[in-house]
Amino acid sequence: MQGLVSIVVPVYNSEKTIDRCIKSILNQTYSAVEIILIDDGSTDGSGQLCDEIAKESNRVTVLHQKNAGVSAARNAGIEHILS
Repeated sequence: MQGLVSIVVPVYNSEKTIDRCIKSILNQTYSAVEIILIDDGSTDGSGQLCDEIAKESNRVTVLHQKNAGVSAARNAGIEHILS
């Protein structure tokens, strides 16, 4: 039995690369993975792209927040996991 691994990915204006990042994580051989994407107030299409990807995979969760920096985004992801 595999234990669940939670991966927190802070997202800020990474519209061009976030799809590749998420697909890379989902395509790993270890499949007991959940991805928590924290859209940290992106001003490009990153947040919408994350929402679209989450609709396609039940292993992806998206949280949106006002821009507070990478540390705050990471901490929001950890709080989500612990709640």
